[in-house]
Amino acid sequence: MIRGYCIGGGLGLAVCCDLRICSDNSKFAIPAAKLGLGYSYPGVKRLSDLVGLSFAKEIFFTARQFDAEEARVMGLVNRVVPQAELEAYVKNYADTIAGNAPLTVKAAKFIANETVRDESKRNPARCTELVEQCFRSNDYTEGRRAFMEKRKPAFTGT
Repeated sequence: MIRGYCIGGGLGLAVCCDLRICSDNSKFAIPAAKLGLGYSYPGVKRLSDLVGLSFAKEIFFTARQFDAEEARVMGLVNRVVPQAELEAYVKNYADTIAGNAPLTVKAAKFIANETVRDESKRNPARCTELVEQCFRSNDYTEGRRAFMEKRKPAFTGT
């Protein structure tokens, strides 16, 4: 959840998060070029992987502040919501994720992260193992049963 200014180290931290939801009055920047400081490979790579090389270059080269809508267009944030609704929106979003099958979310996160790793460093065997864990889980049985019974599933992560 991003409310207001997300600049420099704050943006570096936000980029490490799986999802970013901000208020409509949020401002973003990496002012390194205005301060004369270097930005390490991992930080540049993480931002480039998120927003693409062209937008990453724009963010670093201009060092300018940009608004929430620009951040959304770049892919830096997932959602922009009115400031007054931010906290409730993020809580509802988190509750939605928490209500899903934990093993499925875990597998999806791992596999999605593998897609941006160097091909030589990817672990396809682990990806397959995580998917198989989902199909062997009690949650898979519960999910199918809840669907057939037209009710909300009660996942346990087992």
